[in-house]
Amino acid sequence: MSIPLLDLKAQYHTLSKEILAAITDVLASGEYVMGGNVRALENSIAQMCEVKHGIGVASGTDALLLSLIALGIGQGDEVITTPYTFFSTAEVISKVQGTPVFVDIDPRTFNLDVKLVEKKITSRTKAILPVHIFGQTADLDELLELCAKYKLQMVEDACQAIGAHYKGRPAGSLGSTGCFSFYPTKNLGGYGDGGMIVTNDDTLADRLRVLRVHGSRQRYYHTVPGYNSRLDEIQAAVLRVKLKYLAQWNEARRARAALYDQLLKESAIETPHVEAWNESVYHLYVVRSKERDRLKSRLAQAGISSGVYYPLPLHLQEVYKALGYQYGDLPEAERTSCEALALPLYPEMTETKVRQVVKVLLES
Repeated sequence: MSIPLLDLKAQYHTLSKEILAAITDVLASGEYVMGGNVRALENSIAQMCEVKHGIGVASGTDALLLSLIALGIGQGDEVITTPYTFFSTAEVISKVQGTPVFVDIDPRTFNLDVKLVEKKITSRTKAILPVHIFGQTADLDELLELCAKYKLQMVEDACQAIGAHYKGRPAGSLGSTGCFSFYPTKNLGGYGDGGMIVTNDDTLADRLRVLRVHGSRQRYYHTVPGYNSRLDEIQAAVLRVKLKYLAQWNEARRARAALYDQLLKESAIETPHVEAWNESVYHLYVVRSKERDRLKSRLAQAGISSGVYYPLPLHLQEVYKALGYQYGDLPEAERTSCEALALPLYPEMTETKVRQVVKVLLES
């Protein structure tokens, strides 16, 4: 039985009529960039996140980048973040000429270890950028207390966590901004790049809307140097169709994850830990094992895909060599990069396929 890590074709086939109708409507409208579908999607995402503003942008990376720029973070400013994430989280800090300050992770949740953050705050620290990795939010209350104490901004990288909740509050709604990605592999994914920023701050929302269209409120009149970071109508139309099913899909992911948990309970493989006050959307189902590479090879031989997220933590990447981090400085992130393995998980995955993955994993 061949089992992919993620089956985007299966999702498309269940929605093909709705998707094609939505795309056809856009093509017939002649309105292709930042039109009615974008505005409707912005309103829907803002409502889902229980905030006032949604600002559609070209990607999740741009959502992070424009958030930092709009918050005034720039040259010489330090931003505390995690080394165990996709590169864009730290990349955007570098792009605004700031310095990423990496803090080790909690080995159970893979999120930023909030107990270690305060000791890394200096007079140059301007923001904290937690990542809600694999669909589970970081411990935000403690981070918000630090932000209030030291007058820092918080940008939530919720790119992997749309629809997740932290103590009943939607992911993305607690920081100065929350950032989402609509990359095709995300829980809410388009058929190309796209992103969204959410915020309750009216002034910040206005600044973000100006930045995404070349620093302009009125066409051909520019107040600041901006960017071309607009969400396409076709992507917004596709996402509006898919958004109707997001809660259902996330629940299906949780059900598959629960089955994995049950079947692997007595094994030596460590299953994901989700805090009692969190509601994960399981963007990825990531286990850990000291035999990670052997398990991955065994799955591959059986025709089952798996993924390594992430093989080298950011503080050890060549691009950040000048920051002076050494192997051993952030041991939990380093160990996790050697042990973590993402197993197949997607809403359309059958119970039979979950059991087949586990059967192969547990073969002696």
